[in-house]
Amino acid sequence: MSVRSIFGRVVTRLFQFALALLLPQLAMAHELQPGFLQLTETAPHQYEVLWKQPTSLGNPLRLTPVFPVTCQALNAPQSEVLPQSWVWRMRLSCPAGLAGQILTIEGLEAFATDVLIRVEHGDGRIETHLLKPADPSVTLNEAAGVHGRWTYLTLGIEHIALGIDHLLFVLGLLLIVGNRWTLIKTITSFTVAHSITLAIATLASVHVPAAPLNAAIALSILFLAPEVVRVWRGQTSLTIRKPWLVAFAFGLLHGFGFASGLAALGLPRNEIAPALLLFNIGVEIGQLGFVFLVIGLERSFRVLKIHWPRWAEMLPAYTLGTLGAFWTIQRVTLMILR
Repeated sequence: MSVRSIFGRVVTRLFQFALALLLPQLAMAHELQPGFLQLTETAPHQYEVLWKQPTSLGNPLRLTPVFPVTCQALNAPQSEVLPQSWVWRMRLSCPAGLAGQILTIEGLEAFATDVLIRVEHGDGRIETHLLKPADPSVTLNEAAGVHGRWTYLTLGIEHIALGIDHLLFVLGLLLIVGNRWTLIKTITSFTVAHSITLAIATLASVHVPAAPLNAAIALSILFLAPEVVRVWRGQTSLTIRKPWLVAFAFGLLHGFGFASGLAALGLPRNEIAPALLLFNIGVEIGQLGFVFLVIGLERSFRVLKIHWPRWAEMLPAYTLGTLGAFWTIQRVTLMILR
């Protein structure tokens, strides 16, 4: 058996292993939104607390803020249910202050989502932390932990990295384009389109219902699968001739999907513009990183002169079609049953 054949089998086995690990995340693609916890100091050592608990398929995630032991609730939490989160408010008294105190999001380690912590101190300082499943606690008022508005850049990168449906759509575009110039036009069109709707949804507070939006995003992936097959067969279509038009049209939908990750935070009005800019830059960094990764892998396989079996060459298109169909049926069914 040749080294090339052995390498091909190893790559195939690694792909199958990775797919097995990702199946739970693929089934729930783009369902989890970040949580948001804001503490606003209204009087010395007294805080108004806003906790936005994210949901999945309409059910709240089992996440609970655990405040410092020196803090006491001044009233019972008041809650309300929003489309993408459960929100509750309360007042908190911390006689010892928050400096050096530990705040934890209990249960965060069990979910693939983040929680943004925002503390508005009475002297005007704003303290921001991003808690992750691997590190669900933070010591407040630490200079090293005050990331400020740059946290939104990280949120943008993670939003696209965890948005498997968005990445699969970009992969479908990459499989259709035929040359470098077409690739540049296509990716630029997609970027411009989703930037437009991301700005509209965030600045103008335009709300698109999550259920039909997610179904439409899934349908966009399903739409690209047969186009990839047509490319292999040497056929043509409007999508193949002008993929930037399709990228722009569906990019408008995906922009509203990107906006859901930022809108779910419910930021103060004076934070929206800089947060939008940094969040969008983060999305672009994540998207371009994925594009360069795919191009790098393709060129590596070409240099190594790896000859894949026919089924392996067809795997990306059928993966797009299968997952696109599954997500479309799943999301339409959930939309009908709600």
